[in-house]
Amino acid sequence: MTEINARLRLSREEMRRLGYAVVDTLVDYHDAREKWDVSRVPSRADLAEKLSESIPMTGSDPLSVLRRFEEEIVPNISHVDHPQFYAFVPGPGNFVGAMAETLAAGFNVFAGTWLGGAAATETELVVIEWLKEICGLPPSFGGLFVSGGSVANLTALAAARHHLLGESFSKGVAYCSDQTHSAVDRAFRILGFPSGSLRHLRVDDRFRLDMAALEEAIAADLANGMKPFCVIGNAGTTNTGAVDPLDELASFCSARDLWFHVDGAYGASAAICERGRKVLTGLEKADSIALDPHKWLFQPFETGCVLVRNPVLLRETFRILPEYMQDTVRESEEVNFCDYGVQLSRSFRALKVWMSFQVFGRDAFEAAVEHGFEMAEYAEESILRREDWVIASAATMGILSFRYAPPGIAPRDQDRITLEASRRLHASGKAMVSTTTLKGRSVIRMCPINPSTTREGIDRTIDQLEDIARGLRTR
Repeated sequence: MTEINARLRLSREEMRRLGYAVVDTLVDYHDAREKWDVSRVPSRADLAEKLSESIPMTGSDPLSVLRRFEEEIVPNISHVDHPQFYAFVPGPGNFVGAMAETLAAGFNVFAGTWLGGAAATETELVVIEWLKEICGLPPSFGGLFVSGGSVANLTALAAARHHLLGESFSKGVAYCSDQTHSAVDRAFRILGFPSGSLRHLRVDDRFRLDMAALEEAIAADLANGMKPFCVIGNAGTTNTGAVDPLDELASFCSARDLWFHVDGAYGASAAICERGRKVLTGLEKADSIALDPHKWLFQPFETGCVLVRNPVLLRETFRILPEYMQDTVRESEEVNFCDYGVQLSRSFRALKVWMSFQVFGRDAFEAAVEHGFEMAEYAEESILRREDWVIASAATMGILSFRYAPPGIAPRDQDRITLEASRRLHASGKAMVSTTTLKGRSVIRMCPINPSTTREGIDRTIDQLEDIARGLRTR
């Protein structure tokens, strides 16, 4: 394809040929992704040599471009959907969700206004109701889909600031544990709060926000003329899976007219199963919740959601009506999601969740989440069977951490071997874990929530870590 194509169109046959080839590529990958290396991280120089080029002036055959994607891009990424990817929070996705993404992009669905995408908007409203049901939320809640937890937290905290502080927010302060995700810090920076307006408080021995520390901090701020307005609770921290005492925090905030926001980007979706609901007691009492279906509801990326007890507050925070949008103001029952968040141009994110639940059903998702709990607990059992390793944080909400700690090895050397074992496992391509620091010690962190993860795969990964650590110990 070298001729000039100013209409940017393929022929019917060319579209079919490319479309079928893309689907075949995806089917082959999804059917056998466990055969791939989990991760490869080449140098910038290596990738620049493969990929750097001037903008093409004439076109190429679509299948040759697809082959370049398969040969030059796919092998040089981390496969976060691999059954042996245990680092950070895996992104298992699902094939139906991927096809839904293709449909949403293929029809280029606009989901910013009712006028532009009525059925897309109504579908999003339906899926929001499903998420409310999963989380056990009262009918008053509403919200919208966003790119992920970072924007979900930003959106909710913007509404909290607007509602409780108005235009004068320089003395506003909020509170969270020292395990809270950096997305909350970033939200406060974007919202223009002075440095230090977000207080990071100590945690208890289970890495949960310490209630006494919260009371002390608020009392001190009130005495200094500050204006406490919000408490952020965690429903599954990234570090350890810890869940703050949500029920207690909700009562605490209600008694003091504080906004209670829950960052459940990782863990809130676990409410779909009985075990998750028990751990998340109090979630339904939040004023706002961030959650990411692209994490523990197994959707393709950029499927985040924010839910607010009174969604009118989102509209009051974000709605701006310029003259060129006047045609979108029509019937009172119509919903324009552009009025409830940051984006005017919005893709049809809800389609992924809608189609996945239609095809698999809620029971399948519940079983898949339960599997993640079980795999983390099995990994903990596997570690406990080994004399040279200790658990740093017990399996909680699908996450555990551990470190290499054989007797007779200095703590500094234990930390060094722990970190190096993780790095070498990653370099092998066989599996990937991540590391973090807990109570001043370096630890390996595992999040084995992929529905395709197996006990055998977990044992094999821990065996590899043990072999690497022993080799490092003898040096």
